[in-house]
Amino acid sequence: MSSESAKPSLFGREPEVARLSGLVRGLRDGGSSLVVRGEPGIGKSALLTAAADAGRDAGLRVLSTAGTQAEFHLPYAGLHRLLHPARLDDAALPDPQRRALAAALGLIDAPVPDLYLVALATLNLLVEAASRTPLLVLADDGQWLDPPTAGVLSFVARRLEAEPVALLATLRDGVPSALAEAGLPELVLLPLPDADAARLLDARAPGMDPRTRRRLLDEGAGNPLALVELTGEWRDQGAGLLSSPWLPLTERLERAFGARLGDLPDATRSLLLVAALDDGTAVEEVIAAAAVLTAGPVAHHDLAPGIRAGLIEPDAAQIRFRHPLMRSAIYQAATLPQRRAGHAALAEALARQSGERAADRRIWHRASAAARPDEEIAAELDTMAARVAQRGAPSEAVTALEQAAKLTEDARRRADRLLRAADQAVELGGRDVVVRLLRQTELLPLTSQQQARLRWIRGTLDDGSDGRATGPQVLAALAESVAADGRPEEALRILWSAALQCFWIEPGAEARRRIVAVAESLPVPAANPLLLAILAYAAPLDRGAVVIDWLRELATQPVIDPQAARLLGSAAVIVGAFEQVESFSAAALPGLRAQGRLYLLTRSLAQQAWSAVHRPNLNVAIPAAEEAARLALETGQPQMYGTAVSTQAMLAALRGEPDRARELAAQAEAMSVAAGVRPVLATVQMARGLAALSEGRHAEAYEHLRRLHDPADPSYQLALRCYVAAAFADAAAGSGNAGAARAVLRGLEEVARTTPAPALHVGLPLARALLAEPADARARFADALAADHARWPFARAYAQVAYGEWLLDQGDPGSARPLLRTARDTFDALGVVPWSDRARRGLSACGEASADRVLAARDKLTPVELHIARLAAEGLSDEEIGEQVYLSRRTVGAHLAQLLPKLGIASRADLPALRRDRAD
Repeated sequence: MSSESAKPSLFGREPEVARLSGLVRGLRDGGSSLVVRGEPGIGKSALLTAAADAGRDAGLRVLSTAGTQAEFHLPYAGLHRLLHPARLDDAALPDPQRRALAAALGLIDAPVPDLYLVALATLNLLVEAASRTPLLVLADDGQWLDPPTAGVLSFVARRLEAEPVALLATLRDGVPSALAEAGLPELVLLPLPDADAARLLDARAPGMDPRTRRRLLDEGAGNPLALVELTGEWRDQGAGLLSSPWLPLTERLERAFGARLGDLPDATRSLLLVAALDDGTAVEEVIAAAAVLTAGPVAHHDLAPGIRAGLIEPDAAQIRFRHPLMRSAIYQAATLPQRRAGHAALAEALARQSGERAADRRIWHRASAAARPDEEIAAELDTMAARVAQRGAPSEAVTALEQAAKLTEDARRRADRLLRAADQAVELGGRDVVVRLLRQTELLPLTSQQQARLRWIRGTLDDGSDGRATGPQVLAALAESVAADGRPEEALRILWSAALQCFWIEPGAEARRRIVAVAESLPVPAANPLLLAILAYAAPLDRGAVVIDWLRELATQPVIDPQAARLLGSAAVIVGAFEQVESFSAAALPGLRAQGRLYLLTRSLAQQAWSAVHRPNLNVAIPAAEEAARLALETGQPQMYGTAVSTQAMLAALRGEPDRARELAAQAEAMSVAAGVRPVLATVQMARGLAALSEGRHAEAYEHLRRLHDPADPSYQLALRCYVAAAFADAAAGSGNAGAARAVLRGLEEVARTTPAPALHVGLPLARALLAEPADARARFADALAADHARWPFARAYAQVAYGEWLLDQGDPGSARPLLRTARDTFDALGVVPWSDRARRGLSACGEASADRVLAARDKLTPVELHIARLAAEGLSDEEIGEQVYLSRRTVGAHLAQLLPKLGIASRADLPALRRDRAD
């Protein structure tokens, strides 16, 4: 909106202007973000203009971009408009980030990596520029920003803490956008109060007769742009305005703008139509296309009537509409043949330009100009989809494939393109898009394999947690047929979907056997990470020994691909090889971070946290669970969020926060019970059981943990139930349920004869002792103490405290005392407060007092601070830490400044000593 029309539209916006002015004034003390939301014409752009003016007056540097519907399918078009003209210095960026950003902006010919690496580069680029002059970043019409740009700005907006950078974006109500779903603070613009609307109208049209004034106020409904434009309509129509029919507000505005087209010269109308259809804004390009459309000469001076009519603003280089609705009005006023002719003219004009970006734009315009199916254009779109997917723009690839399908006459080929589009959309997490594409596919005659692929894709929407769409047996058959066609890698992907169902839900033994049989028949190496993950998920007990042997072998080999390491770590969790989880997490996490693959990073963190909490290693589990939960929300993975929150519930129980544990468990359960997500529900019961056990409520703990072993209970998970044997036996023994628990123990003993799962075998000796008949208890406790606990200090201390308590009951405090003392010190070091207190109570019963537990770093720091402290202790710089935790260097420095006093140390140089003394 021009400044001339922006100023009147600020009537009644004093509180909003004051809020933006405060945000600008406070920018030097720290960053912030704000979304200004409202209906079209409500004054969002005017507020952004006011913020820009205030920023410049305050000495800020202002960068801006805007979304347009025409550029929605061009990846990073909005980011290019924001950053490239500003010529920000990227010399300070690490090379991977610099290359990622350059590739995204089309400055170098290279594949675009994961969006989040581009986002981290953008964040650091802005922060680096702001270190010299504070920045105000403006994004108008954020709902029309291309999805990658919207994702980058959402990422940046969530991380503006200590940096002198503010990001303001406007969003139209009712239009989905990544910015709308980013959880950012919002400023909702409501219609102007009657008094302010009247002031605006009177300022624009003093002396208007009362009847017309009332009509305009009623139809304007407090919308500033409507009041301004309807005032102009009143000047044109006079009394005739009162007899015109009432129209919806947006339609009325579009009609008001469109009415101005009729009096314009043909060349001007052609220029404006082409500009409305164009996905660029260069004047020369628009003039060239308009000349094609009119088959005659068109020049710069033909824009002047449009400027005088108030439709576009003066600009020698770009076509800038005075308001987005004007572009929409011009589009709506054109007939379908006129629009197609305009697109065809743009395609011909773009043929004279060089470069891949111009070629892609030309294909889009050719497709929009097509009046009937055209296999040549469809094939070009198909080829482009493969190219842009490799370049790191999967959303554009999906759109290209869908458009190609629309132009495809052959039904089988059309179905294939729709299915490939849906498959790629799954990777984006675009559930609504996938559903729409599958519905289009279902209307076509499909081959049996296409039908199976359709069911497979529908099943992947829930990451395998819903087996109703495509059961594992069907997926196994599909994988077998795909493998028979010579595509074993695709067969593995399909089997992975089936194996995930075995984890998230319980499909039964026959389905598990079928998946394993097909997997083991595939012509792939036995050490293939995806094959091992499939075996672990489908048959964690029956194939546990094979998987564990390979995991141990592969853990000794050189660092492997991060994605392969993530799969192996995931397999290690399921088969109870928690030591290997640590090894493969160490291999996977740095690579996934460096590549910006936050979707997979979230999963790797969740499995690391779950494993670490069972050892327990709180220094690893606390930051990993917190980051997994935060990134799960950011990347739209509800099941991973439930996993992370239920893991945090277990952490709270171990740290002596039972109320917090129950609160988090209830939160995780609420989001998982309807879908029957068994791993989350199992972890919920573990957390509740540990919380009750920590308070000495053994009967309640037993009821929670018993549910894990009931196949009819939704909390039953074939493998995970095996890894809390000691706590289950402890709860049973303390509640008088030892007899019933022995039946469960016999089942676990049978499992132990099948699989060497370390997490199971380390818990069984204590479980046997706790559930032993009185005459056998002493020998069983001796066996538990003699077990190999070299890498399981909690299990050793648990056996010591349990045996010490038994000895006290037998009247032998002298023998109990050293056991309890050692257990107390181990529990103190591990930070498991309830077990420390339990050992102290036992020592008190022996007549020995204990000093208070010394608080460790994990007790004083937030999870983010703990993560940063650990990385700093390893010698990483602020920049390197920022790359690891996806924060800017400045924010990392601010966290360090806050955490050092909490730890009572003066500088980061003291952190390594702290880590050696108190961490792992």
